[in-house]
Amino acid sequence: MYQANEKRYETMKYHRCGTSGLMLPELSLGLWHNFGDTGVYENMRQMCFTAFNHGITHFDLANNYGPQPGSAEENFGKILKNEWYAYRDELVISTKAGYDMWPGPYGTGGSRKYLIASLDQSLKRMGLEYVDIFYHHCMDPETPLEESMEALAQIVRSGKALYVGISNYDGETMKQAAKILEELHCPFIINQNSYNIFNREIEKNGLKQAAAEQKKGVISFSPLAQGMLTNRYLNGIPKDSRVNTDGRFLHAKQFTQERLESIRSLNAISADRGESLAQMALKWILRDGIVTSVLIGASRPEQILENLKVLNSASFSEEELKKIDACSLEL
Repeated sequence: MYQANEKRYETMKYHRCGTSGLMLPELSLGLWHNFGDTGVYENMRQMCFTAFNHGITHFDLANNYGPQPGSAEENFGKILKNEWYAYRDELVISTKAGYDMWPGPYGTGGSRKYLIASLDQSLKRMGLEYVDIFYHHCMDPETPLEESMEALAQIVRSGKALYVGISNYDGETMKQAAKILEELHCPFIINQNSYNIFNREIEKNGLKQAAAEQKKGVISFSPLAQGMLTNRYLNGIPKDSRVNTDGRFLHAKQFTQERLESIRSLNAISADRGESLAQMALKWILRDGIVTSVLIGASRPEQILENLKVLNSASFSEEELKKIDACSLEL
């Protein structure tokens, strides 16, 4: 039976999520990849336990994480039930709904029917009475924003989620959502968006600045640009790369000569800092204090341990930030 490391809270840094009472670890573990039916269950267990043993208390899922959709929640629920439930109150568990989940018009989008039904299914898969954070996973222009936000408020009132968040929204829509949720007295505390050195869309669409102004948390996913911001692609695409074995989110055509040169230049900057490219990329996201937590992904426990080294990483000088900007190439 699993027993947590007694020193698990000694090295992790925690940041308050907006002005709420909830604090999130600087690094959180995302279960987007490697927790579905194609994953190895024992490896999933060890990744969860390794993360928690080092103070990572937040575990992020979505209804459609797999493959197959729903399987990541099922596997996580199995770990909870079999060995981990004694630590439930030390965990922050989040899930989402918004993208396609089941056939027909009620299995996608932002309708009240879909959001509430999806969370009910997620809770069953994980064996939980509530999640700590429930997100609307994406903007839905076909559904009134008021309806989606009212559904989130209803979910909190029902006790099925403690807090709510929105994911993949832009700054202006986030402001509108925040106003509605405030009027509904619903604890909206966090925005989840892709953000990394190569993808700065939340700076362009105003989300990052709006979150700071509204005093809401931000958590970033894909911090390493699906592995581009690591030393894995310094010499091109390895045979066992996700590009060749999966290909859903990373494609060979993205690795232009210009892209490879950018990766190598960034790697040189990280080497001068005495750290890996991945560690520098994670630190860059946290550089100005606006981002609350970074969602890391992993395929094995050792990657989590490597990413945790960012906790002791040095702050950036203005010169280093300028160098990163100069040699980065946005996706």
